Amino acid sequence: METILFGALADASRLRMVELLRHGPLTVGEIAARLALRQPQASKHLRVLLDAGVVNVEADANRRRYLLRGEAFRALDGWLAAYLRLEDDRMARLADYVGGLHPGACRRGRTNEQDE
Repeated sequence: METILFGALADASRLRMVELLRHGPLTVGEIAARLALRQPQASKHLRVLLDAGVVNVEADANRRRYLLRGEAFRALDGWLAAYLRLEDDRMARLADYVGGLHPGACRRGRTNEQDE
């Protein structure tokens, strides 16, 4: 899942499309015009985003409007959360280590009011 999602977001044009779609649904023509792409290029990129689950398509009369899907970004957020926890754990261990080298180091920056 993440590989497909990362692959879809790795292209600069597709990432710019995602940024545009953050503000609301757009048609292929609107996206192409705002990014200075030809419509077939925009359609090709949107197909990749659609296949990766990043966007949905809604019919609006004779137009197709593309909008972001929250599920893809929640999945990405969950995947990243594990790495953020890893970094938090490392920082906590470093703080414990530094605190062990210099007892009271955590209190040095405190004012007298905070110490009371």
